[in-house]
Amino acid sequence: MSAATRRSGSSSPTGASPSKSAAGPGLADLLSLLRRLEEAHIAYRLERIRDESLAVEVVVPGERWEIEYLETGEVEIEIFRSDGEVLDQRVLNDLFARFAD
Repeated sequence: MSAATRRSGSSSPTGASPSKSAAGPGLADLLSLLRRLEEAHIAYRLERIRDESLAVEVVVPGERWEIEYLETGEVEIEIFRSDGEVLDQRVLNDLFARFAD
């Protein structure tokens, strides 16, 4: 899989107007993003990946987006794209060998 990353500090990833806070996007921007996802019927999940952030994980066909709202006011967005290759269960042993503790 290939990954593309976009980092955004002063503008909202939703296309909405930037937060009025000097620190950058805030709760209003996060809620705006969630409303936009819901209106587009795009499923999402909220997670805490790091102590200083709240992440919105979005899975759409062929892509996974990680949108993190950081305590500092920054927004970090990572997009993971599939190369379209579909594998069978034979790769499971290789995956476990690579990633198991």
